[in-house]
Amino acid sequence: MELAWYALLGLFFATYLVLGGYDYGVGLLLARGGPATRRAHLTALGPFFLGNEVWLVAFVGILFGAFPTLEGELLSGFYPAVVGTLVGVILVTVGVQLRSRPRSATARTGWDRVVVAGSALAAFGWGGLLGGLLQGVPLHADGHIAGVTHLATPFAAATGLAMLTLVAAHGATFLTLRLPAADAAALGRLAGRLVPVALVAVVAATALGLLSDRVRATAQQPTAAVLLPLALVTALLVARAALARRRPGVAFAATGAALALPVALVGATLWPAVLVSTVDPAATLTVAEAAASGPTLRLLGWLTIPLLPALLGFQAMCWWVFRGRTDGRAPVYW
Repeated sequence: MELAWYALLGLFFATYLVLGGYDYGVGLLLARGGPATRRAHLTALGPFFLGNEVWLVAFVGILFGAFPTLEGELLSGFYPAVVGTLVGVILVTVGVQLRSRPRSATARTGWDRVVVAGSALAAFGWGGLLGGLLQGVPLHADGHIAGVTHLATPFAAATGLAMLTLVAAHGATFLTLRLPAADAAALGRLAGRLVPVALVAVVAATALGLLSDRVRATAQQPTAAVLLPLALVTALLVARAALARRRPGVAFAATGAALALPVALVGATLWPAVLVSTVDPAATLTVAEAAASGPTLRLLGWLTIPLLPALLGFQAMCWWVFRGRTDGRAPVYW
């Protein structure tokens, strides 16, 4: 039962990164272009924005209910990354909601900058959090993580930057599907330049991990630690080839897979642990130890079983209703 809940937790978080990832990617792209361009980008994003954030709420709900021990240690041992990320999420939400209210162009530009800063903070924070989990934590025998300095490592910074570049490429690819064809061509070229940047960032983070004794010692499943980064690199190569052939649908699916794979990488590499101790191997926290009791999980199951199809149905309906480009024309997906 613990494995099923752990997989569900990963599914919700990965889905959030894929869907929320293009929110933050579009937010980062507000740093370029004039007011009309920025407005067009947000118009393309608008119908999906708040619905994508629901997956984060669902993920947090499962984390609190099904894995209370893990939730406590993440908040205490990773609080700079967690707080920074949540501040970024809030800044993006507030900025997108309020930028259209002021009549002043200067005020709208200010809110656009808030969205850019929040998007960068959220993307970097999620990447740093995943990197921090992969490199292990100073978990002691009392079951608590000591301090937060374990986050200040080159590997955690590299994974944060890799997530930032992945999100930017994903957002640009999303816009190639949504903007009018004349504008989408320029975004396709931009996405084609961003994907190699993301590829370099991913390869650099992977190399740092392979060279780090700490990261190698933390990996409980070395095969997954090798195969899943290769799958991520393959997804980016597919995205680059698809953009070159003007297949934005394939490219978007590939960049989405590239954002979901880091979650699978962390879960599969650390299994059966969820927090690997770097100071006392006996203190390592397993998934079974982090999970709530059996009766609690069964009760949560009755609440979650209808939630997943409802979320999937809402997302499918949203994409169907707002399918096509913002000028009303259908894109060439494949």
